[in-house]
Amino acid sequence: MRIVIAGGHGQVALLLGRLAASRGDDVAGIVRNPAHVGDLAAIGVRALVRDLESTTAAELAGDLEGADAVVFAAGAGPGSGAARKDTVDRAAAVLLADAARAAGVPAYLLLSSMGVDSVRGGRSPEGVDEVFTAYLRAKLAAEEDVLARDGLRVGVLRPGALTDDAPTGRVQLAPSVARGAVPRADVAAVCLALLDRLVTGPAPAPVLELVGGDTPLGAALAAV
Repeated sequence: MRIVIAGGHGQVALLLGRLAASRGDDVAGIVRNPAHVGDLAAIGVRALVRDLESTTAAELAGDLEGADAVVFAAGAGPGSGAARKDTVDRAAAVLLADAARAAGVPAYLLLSSMGVDSVRGGRSPEGVDEVFTAYLRAKLAAEEDVLARDGLRVGVLRPGALTDDAPTGRVQLAPSVARGAVPRADVAAVCLALLDRLVTGPAPAPVLELVGGDTPLGAALAAV
């Protein structure tokens, strides 16, 4: 496959890029900072330097020509305010979908977050600060936008709390699961398997939540 990962220098994105490149996929990562080009090259991923907050869908579509799938793994990151949660976690995800459609890319995987349902209908969850609430709202709005797209096979993955633990290869993966944690490496492995399903079928359930569990990854994927 040819895969383009937006937010290619993120922690899950780097793990995903390494996995995909190691099996022979043609992987490109969109990064804003030119200093990150070398890190991607070291794992076999081509870097595309582009700022998702300032580019246009037409410009971005040129980077996506010939791709089988795109992954949105970008994020405003810790320390950013509510405004950037919207411009990155929502608007950039929507921009990637616009560009994917313009470039004829058939599949789109959105890396989202557990907890987005807590802000559905304008609710404000208890005990959650304003910035994280803005993040959840941005992620939910991005999900709703891309899932409504015609002509684009979309998958949304909502992982639980991310850890740097070693991968276990065992997960809970379903449209709804109890809150929990999951190693980033297992998230990356699930992302790659979902990309395979989105591109070649059978298509998985459109929205899946993921935490660590007891089910081998392959069996968990077969069930969805």
